[in-house]
Amino acid sequence: MIDAMKWLWVIMLAMMPISELRGAIPLAFKYALNPYFAIPIIILANFIPVPFILLFLKPVEKWLRKWKFWDNLLNKIFEHTRKKTKESIEKWESLALVIFVAIPLPVTGAWTGSLAAYLFGLDFKKSLLFIFIGICMAACIVTTATIAGIKLLGG
Repeated sequence: MIDAMKWLWVIMLAMMPISELRGAIPLAFKYALNPYFAIPIIILANFIPVPFILLFLKPVEKWLRKWKFWDNLLNKIFEHTRKKTKESIEKWESLALVIFVAIPLPVTGAWTGSLAAYLFGLDFKKSLLFIFIGICMAACIVTTATIAGIKLLGG
């Protein structure tokens, strides 16, 4: 496979929900891409969707609220998330969001972190910063795990 196709696959995987950089970093190692070049690109690719997700959720919410069913459901979701956790979110918002994004497990990461930031009504600029820090931490964790796995398998 030519290098351009390898890069395209790695970047697309980093931008997609669920796989994000958790899939892109091991793939970059599998393709023998230069990690000093690949990992920063993967981090940026993983971050690219974040501002769009945060900005896109408001019009989607507004559109869904045109129907009574969705309006009632969204009211319940927002009441539950913002009322019950208001104190803890205000106190721990930065750390909680960073850790949530940094944990390299399915259903955590930049996409879900963006949704959580929106649901909890966190500040847009702060959310961008905290999510980016979480992505960087996740990249460190996944890179370390990938290298450890390669060494364990004798690669």
